[in-house]
Amino acid sequence: MDVKRIVDAGPLVAWLNQADQWHDWAAKALAQGRGPLHTTEIVLGEACYHLGGNSTPVQALLDWVRRGALVLHPLWPQQLARTQELMLKFERMDAADASLVVLSELHPRAIVVTIDARDFRVYRRFRRNSIPLLTPLIR
Repeated sequence: MDVKRIVDAGPLVAWLNQADQWHDWAAKALAQGRGPLHTTEIVLGEACYHLGGNSTPVQALLDWVRRGALVLHPLWPQQLARTQELMLKFERMDAADASLVVLSELHPRAIVVTIDARDFRVYRRFRRNSIPLLTPLIR
């Protein structure tokens, strides 16, 4: 499978929430490019939580998954040891961010779309390489 864009929860939430400060950026960033977006199951759960349970935006997000516009990659238990290794190395890293770093290691030509540039610029894949990112310009 050719994975080109890996998406974090922040852009998904912003795209589906017009009141979000990053809505316009997310709508442009996620609409560009061809093919589906890719993420992990834990990131999907985080996005659903932030969108508010059984809300219309959550249903829209789940519909994207059902239609194949957002492809879920289950990483655990096969990649759980690598996820844990990353979380122990980077103090601020949560399981969702670690899962995206692991997914970017499995698909090294993919770009990670995130609003969380501060942390993702610190994280390293393959123990030393920076992660290709698409982020908003934050001043």
